[in-house]
Amino acid sequence: MAVGDCTCDIDSEDRNKSQALRFKLAAIASILVAGAVGVCLPILGKTIPALRPEKDVFFIVKAFAAGVILATGFIHVLPDAFSNLTSPCLSGEAWQFPFTGFVAMVAAIVTLMIDAFATSYYRNKANPKPNGVDNLEIEEGKSEKGEENGDHGGGGGLHVHTHATHGHAHGSAASLSSQISGDSADHIRHRVISQVLELGIVVHSVIIGVSLGASESPKTIKPLVAALTFHQFFEGIGLGGCIAQAKFKCGAVAVMSLFFSLTTPVGIVIGIGITNVYKENSPTALIVEGIFDSASAGILIYMALVDLLSADFMNPRMQANPKLQLAANASLLFGAGCMSLLAKWA
Repeated sequence: MAVGDCTCDIDSEDRNKSQALRFKLAAIASILVAGAVGVCLPILGKTIPALRPEKDVFFIVKAFAAGVILATGFIHVLPDAFSNLTSPCLSGEAWQFPFTGFVAMVAAIVTLMIDAFATSYYRNKANPKPNGVDNLEIEEGKSEKGEENGDHGGGGGLHVHTHATHGHAHGSAASLSSQISGDSADHIRHRVISQVLELGIVVHSVIIGVSLGASESPKTIKPLVAALTFHQFFEGIGLGGCIAQAKFKCGAVAVMSLFFSLTTPVGIVIGIGITNVYKENSPTALIVEGIFDSASAGILIYMALVDLLSADFMNPRMQANPKLQLAANASLLFGAGCMSLLAKWA
């Protein structure tokens, strides 16, 4: 049987602590720079007219970023979770249950709930019902009722005049309120998306950082340095595009960008610190990494499909422009392809 050939012992071949440490330090520097550059490109791109969120090119950049995030969930994170939670090192009948898919599904559902509740909460908080409009609606209703009851004469004439005035005021207020509400709703939506997306990326980034930092095999670490550098760069572009659309204040943008840039390097430092006690094939490590990877995959897949791709590809502006649709689809496939190719090394 295949299980009989498997071992839970740590492979001692190609272990060189000092050389591995040098590669880890190089990984910290390169991943930190790549993540920072990636997340800052779309944010700083707002100063370039062609890369502003209202331009067509931004749709293409976001499609590429969404492809990267989608491939991260399906190709990088989910297979690792399956590998961990179906390892022969986990004994017992309980682990025959497909926990990977279950946790990913629950994470996606919880993300949907958080997405919906957070958007609803902030929208209601930002746009309370204006009392003036409600009063106008009430007065207009009274006016219409009066007309239906057949009010005539001087009082009736005055009533009709008042109703017309109120109707005009109500229409203007409703139009203005609708426009403000629509802009505010989009603004709030982008903020919620960027924060939930960062949560999913951060969970995954810390785990891969710890795994790299705890390894003592230069042969394993060397290809990971280049692969994870590109990995963080592409993920940074995806997150940066969402942050740019959210229009946070400068302080919040700096905190979110710095937080993303530091997660994998901090994970590597943690991994270096626990090298002597961390065993990648221990049941505890496999379960913790598997569950967190599964949850991260569920979040990333949901965010890529629902909040990034669906929102943009169903946008009336893109629907009305076949050339933009074609370019966005090509960009999506290119982004997903690039990230999938990196799975060969990381």
